[in-house]
Amino acid sequence: MDNDLTNEIRRKVDIVDIIGERIPLVARGKNFFGVCPFHDDSNPSMCVSREKQIYTCFSCHATGNVFTFLMNYEHVEFKEALRYLGEKVGVNVSNISIKRKETKYDKLYDAYNFSVKYFQNNLSSSVGRSAREYLASRKINEELIKEFEIGLSLESRDDLTKLLLKKDYDLGTLNKIGLSSDEHDIYNDRIMFPLYDISGKVVGFSGRIYKDNGQNKYLNTKETEIFKKGEMLYHYHIAREECRLKKSVIVMEGFMDVIRASSIGVKNTVALMGTALTNSQIGLIKRLSNNIILCLDGDNPGVHAMLSIGENLLDQGIEVKVVVLPDDNDPDSFILKYGKERFLNLIDNAVNYSDFKIQQLRGKVDFRSDEEKANYINTVLQEMVKINDAIRVEIVLKKLAKEFDIGYNTLEKRLNDLMAFKTVKNEPVIKEKKEIIRKTKYDKAVEQVLYFMLNNDWVISQVEKEKLIFPTEESRILASEIIYYYKRYGYINVADFYTYVQDKEDILVLLNSILAGSYNEETTKEELFLYFQVIKDYRRNQEIKRLTALMKKEIDPIEQAKIVEKIRKLRIGE
Repeated sequence: MDNDLTNEIRRKVDIVDIIGERIPLVARGKNFFGVCPFHDDSNPSMCVSREKQIYTCFSCHATGNVFTFLMNYEHVEFKEALRYLGEKVGVNVSNISIKRKETKYDKLYDAYNFSVKYFQNNLSSSVGRSAREYLASRKINEELIKEFEIGLSLESRDDLTKLLLKKDYDLGTLNKIGLSSDEHDIYNDRIMFPLYDISGKVVGFSGRIYKDNGQNKYLNTKETEIFKKGEMLYHYHIAREECRLKKSVIVMEGFMDVIRASSIGVKNTVALMGTALTNSQIGLIKRLSNNIILCLDGDNPGVHAMLSIGENLLDQGIEVKVVVLPDDNDPDSFILKYGKERFLNLIDNAVNYSDFKIQQLRGKVDFRSDEEKANYINTVLQEMVKINDAIRVEIVLKKLAKEFDIGYNTLEKRLNDLMAFKTVKNEPVIKEKKEIIRKTKYDKAVEQVLYFMLNNDWVISQVEKEKLIFPTEESRILASEIIYYYKRYGYINVADFYTYVQDKEDILVLLNSILAGSYNEETTKEELFLYFQVIKDYRRNQEIKRLTALMKKEIDPIEQAKIVEKIRKLRIGE
């Protein structure tokens, strides 16, 4: 790969903009911080430096430049990241050819892609007339049909299976991925909605009846190697960009809700395909936005689901808002009945989850009972402990004091007691004991000097002039690569150098450790030579240990004397 082209693209791109399009970043001083997407993170532990054009997570130690971020975040190869960024900043990248990486699942994806086209063709042909009429009655027009690749399975029980068998698919595979059962099609006479993974590949279907034939309304693909319901969100691949633009994500229950929202231009939506929420899905939602709005069905099961999901997200340190649709509507039916403006008004006025939960608790209280009133007040105060907004807490306390004729100070004292109890309760809990790697003063000296070399041109010259020999193979190779890069390009830049060595796994671990550490960027010649001396002392001590062990094994007195003399000279610094 042309290193000049790579560096040109890297310099035209701002890493803060690229990462900020994918995870929310907050400026603190000259750096930006966000929730790291590469581990289960609740606090902003990722630091992004505009000055150095690198990112570092202080928790999981993920480190790199704009290319490595895209490669790890989007799960793409270097050339794909390079071409994407080149196109973004107007650099000609037409000569970058990307060979699609073959996987063991390619055949499965191809089967689904063929099936999508087959179902679409059925719907657009004469046999799809009644299905098209049904969709029209549900206000799903031609534009939505194309956007969501809606199709139709035929009444015939084996047409798709026969076609796929002719294309060299074996029956066992078709059975395994949920398209066939023995020699028959799984889906018969249903409107077909493709289901996509987070990268936009079709991995399954949901087939809906459109005639009253006594069958279950929906038939969904069973879980397969490529379709794992708990690891996907419907519409994620489209919503990702929309959420960045709208700075929010609306979480819905089913794909019909998402399709209906899209019909009125609301596309920053994802669907859970059910009411359960997995840790994988929480991770995906967190990657979309930190402004999350739950808009599930307005009936009792939907309200219970919002309580459960909201609690799960709150446990992860994510504050969410909630929309409760009136009259048991789901988003699909509400938009059809009341239109775009009323729906958007509800979204714009979504309530904080804690307020929603308090409202739900209130509806179950018999206020004629002093005991139930006291339990309600205590429960509300327990919810207040979770809120990190002093103004909201004060508003709620004042409302409680006025409504129940209780002294504000009494409520405040009880809240403080609950907060103190929470702190004490949480203190001894250690979720995961991480192995702490202790670095010696020699390790720190080596990493500090290498860090100086990456940030100060003149240090490279001093290392060469002193003929400094680093103690480990990795540190020697890294120092050699820094020197070579500087001599070849006439400058040293951390972000560009990272691209240069990203395939050299033998030194990348050490480089990541250095970039993730807290090291001084600037140095004086006097300070630098102190670090040099530490490294030289280490090498001398290691050599003395080696010679001492050798002398113990040596039986020839003359050879022993020679070794002793070598040790003496090392000790006096000759």
